[in-house]
Amino acid sequence: MTTTARPDAAAGTGTGTGTARCPVTGAPGTAAPAADAGPAPELFGRAFAADPYPAYAWLRTNAPVHKAELPSGVEAWLVTRHEDARQALADQRLSKNPEQHSQAAHTRGRVGIPGERSANLMTHLLNIDPPDHTRLRRLVSKAFTPRRVAAFTPQVAALTDRLIDDFAAGGSADLIDAFAFPLPIYAICDLLGVPPEDQADFHGWAQMMLHTSGRRGGVGRAVKRMREYLAELIHRKRGALGDDLISGLIRASDHGEHLTEEEAAAMAFILLFAGFETTVNLIGNGTLSLLRHPEQLAYFRELVAAGDEQRLNVAVEELLRYDGPVELATWRFAREPFTLGGRSIGRGDPVLVVLAAADRDPARFAEPDRLDLRRTDNQHLGYGHGVHYCLGAPLARLEARTALATLFRRLPDLRLAVDPEELRWRGGLIMRGLRTLPVEFTPEAPAGPPPAPPG
Repeated sequence: MTTTARPDAAAGTGTGTGTARCPVTGAPGTAAPAADAGPAPELFGRAFAADPYPAYAWLRTNAPVHKAELPSGVEAWLVTRHEDARQALADQRLSKNPEQHSQAAHTRGRVGIPGERSANLMTHLLNIDPPDHTRLRRLVSKAFTPRRVAAFTPQVAALTDRLIDDFAAGGSADLIDAFAFPLPIYAICDLLGVPPEDQADFHGWAQMMLHTSGRRGGVGRAVKRMREYLAELIHRKRGALGDDLISGLIRASDHGEHLTEEEAAAMAFILLFAGFETTVNLIGNGTLSLLRHPEQLAYFRELVAAGDEQRLNVAVEELLRYDGPVELATWRFAREPFTLGGRSIGRGDPVLVVLAAADRDPARFAEPDRLDLRRTDNQHLGYGHGVHYCLGAPLARLEARTALATLFRRLPDLRLAVDPEELRWRGGLIMRGLRTLPVEFTPEAPAGPPPAPPG
């Protein structure tokens, strides 16, 4: 399904002499169309998925807070300017609780994560507001600490090398299937404490979630199976706590208060669900951005050769801004009527902050459509803002930095194996990622046998 946007907000001022109409419902808007708006872009089609940025630029200029019908049939407000987006992400008038929206829409799986309600996985950080959110995040933060993530660095490095070992001698690979996809899955399984013999199951469930993004029933089945497994794993670990994250979630307490088993399962699930796909996309999108910008790639390789961790971190932040893994922030619902960007938001209305549009806003970023790995004034919104800022962002950054640096160090002539126009992007609403990323490179010589001991 494609939706044609129209200038229904005339630069978001809410003033004008004509009458604009919603492109889907035909309902009157509050402002006249801009006379020089130009042709309206189509939203949510194949061309849009490949490159949504021209459409988002049009919306920022002509309809910065825009009501659109999504492919699911749900109507939602799209927020595209950086200033409005930053406000919306932190605005307490917007709730994360789906109960603030139409009950019927949520139970049919048209908003939120498919299958989360039927799998009893609603009590996680993406679905609750303060003070419940404050309590749960405080408890989870006691287990998911920066120290734990930093201590995980050697395991991420070893896993990265092992995955590259599996395809480096072949001279070509699908970088999504062989590298970007398995890396975060196996990493988060190790961090959570999923036994090695069970990790293949998680790999399969994650594939169902990633590759059936347009068919919510398949995602729902994977969610249900994952929930059943996590409940059983938590039960096992209660009797034999270890040093893993699930054990940490079980131990976590605040003034004697612990996570319930339902909360622990929901949090383990959301760390898996939200954590793996964002990193798949960050590695895939980041690699493609580098390969399509030779001058920036040359600079990135210089940083890798020099082991310049500080500037590599700056480079990863720019990759997050330029073509990040999360296109839209997760659902928010208006608790009460209010005005945003000159538009009247009704109580219960869904609001989706378009992070990809906000992070290309020329009002906030100089030359926003240019990839600049040296960019330091880079307050992007790639992992959100406010109390719902992504808890797993440090882990995703660690995995992406390690993956990209190791990949271009070991395969220095890595290049695209197809024309960029042939690449296909996955469907779905929240995430932005490639289906495949075919690459070529000079094969690595296989490691020879160890030298014989001196005679």
